[in-house]
Amino acid sequence: MKRFFSLFILLFVSFCLMAGERETIWPKGKMPHRQDHQIAAMTDELESPGFKADKHRVAYIEWYDAPAEDKRNGGCMILISGGSYECCCDVGLIKQWNERFTELGFQCVNFVYRTPRPVGLPIYQTAWEDGQRAVRMIRNQAEKRGFDPEKIGVISMSAGSHLGLLLATSSQTQTYERVDKVDDIPCHINWALINAPAYGTTDAESGIPASRQGYGIDVTLSDVFKFDEKTCPMSLHHGGTDVYAPQTSTLVYRQLRRMGVPAELHLYSDKGHGAFGLERGVEFMRQMGYMGPLPKDESLMERYASDDGRAFYEKEDIWPEGRTPDLQPDQCVPYIEWHIPENLTTKSIQIVYSGGSYYVNDPDGFEVAPIRRYLNEKGMTVVTLKYRTPRPAGGLAKHTTAWQDLQRAIRVVRSQASERGLDPDNIGIMGSSAGGHLTLMGVTSSRHQSYLPIDETDRVSCKVQWGVGIYPAYILADGFDGENSQGGNRDEDVLAPEFSFDLDTAPMVFIHGDADGYSAMGSVRVWEKMLMMGIQSDLHTLATRHHCFQHFSSEGTGSYTHMDRIWEFLTSKGFNK
Repeated sequence: MKRFFSLFILLFVSFCLMAGERETIWPKGKMPHRQDHQIAAMTDELESPGFKADKHRVAYIEWYDAPAEDKRNGGCMILISGGSYECCCDVGLIKQWNERFTELGFQCVNFVYRTPRPVGLPIYQTAWEDGQRAVRMIRNQAEKRGFDPEKIGVISMSAGSHLGLLLATSSQTQTYERVDKVDDIPCHINWALINAPAYGTTDAESGIPASRQGYGIDVTLSDVFKFDEKTCPMSLHHGGTDVYAPQTSTLVYRQLRRMGVPAELHLYSDKGHGAFGLERGVEFMRQMGYMGPLPKDESLMERYASDDGRAFYEKEDIWPEGRTPDLQPDQCVPYIEWHIPENLTTKSIQIVYSGGSYYVNDPDGFEVAPIRRYLNEKGMTVVTLKYRTPRPAGGLAKHTTAWQDLQRAIRVVRSQASERGLDPDNIGIMGSSAGGHLTLMGVTSSRHQSYLPIDETDRVSCKVQWGVGIYPAYILADGFDGENSQGGNRDEDVLAPEFSFDLDTAPMVFIHGDADGYSAMGSVRVWEKMLMMGIQSDLHTLATRHHCFQHFSSEGTGSYTHMDRIWEFLTSKGFNK
């Protein structure tokens, strides 16, 4: 009995934490497109004893307790549940979001719209009407509630994210006739965190999962999204195996880039339908200034200045004397360096190298040394590569000699792995900028011979198990040898021809600045190509960030924590076991 009473108290307290001040959003008799089968209630209400549908006909907003006075940041978050437009079911997510954003200083509002789907109308119509009205009511109370009417954001899930996209892109579209003075208030929002949006592509807009997973020349983004002048910055999150195809998110992201609207795109390997990366959304909001001024930028080299996590260091040439293919007198001598950690936690190996436009490269610079130290501290062996630069002459492609060096380096590392107590079948490669392009060559084209074999080492495979591409350059035909003149956002901006995407193509994680002149759409295009091949990769773009985004960054932003995204990818794939 005592145990039962304790459980009851726990449930009661949990309910109280969620309970808030409710307001119906439509005046009596003024609700547009009223249909008697529709109600406005969360799933837990529906399941509660004594629930009466007649008392829940009108959509409502629920004001949660305001943050403590000293924590308020002047912002408001609207929380929107999913449920296939059949119900509002994400009770647990609403609770989680409320707790997190209240903690961060935001006034939180739960928005509960009419479901199930209306008859004779688009599946989203009544929810969209409710949504526009709810935003107007929330903005109308901004002064009273102590937040800025131009500091209102949305976080959403699934069908709720379809609705969130409508609110974010199409606030200038009138969904219902004016009912009172509240409807004179604008209904735009100022930012949106969009998780797993459903029904966004033309093969899913009727209310089913994406029947062709967003593929096909006739599959496009639904034209219900108008992308008007009030379209707001967004952070889009989607699982790679979601039946509600991630192409909704990639297509929305591309359109935002065409419009010059800052955005982030976070795509998660091997994840299905769900809400992922709440803290990535928080980092986006912090980067955009929605949580106040950013802290002072910090140098990545200063944050990771110590090699204390390293126990063993060794440098070696990768080519026998006199046997380097396409040897050119003005190029540097290629070599690798072994950095083995003091506390080895994994037998896997990460090969790392820098960018430099294929004119220079620096194995001790900010693109290499910090991640080397970070991974050593995690217990992973790192091999750094100095490849030949500057670009070769004699009609060779800009990357030819670097690609030869990379393939040879992988073979040398694999041939020595076992004797060093490491796993020869668990090797990844990582590069930034031109090094990111080189990584794509290594990941997608290991079956291609970049040079003729010279010794027994060349009998060893140069296949890798994963790749890490940090703002890779030269990925698209527009930008084959420099920044992308057209931004990489056009449908006709195709991948450069040197990537073969052979049968040994490995999964990757991409991290790219949204404002990079070497277009982030290059990374997105590769991610999409790999998805079509059944290769699940991760991708993260970072709002407002340019090339070399990690060199200096502010605490609490995605560029500050970007190395953690690499480790999370390695963990999710089991590459660091």
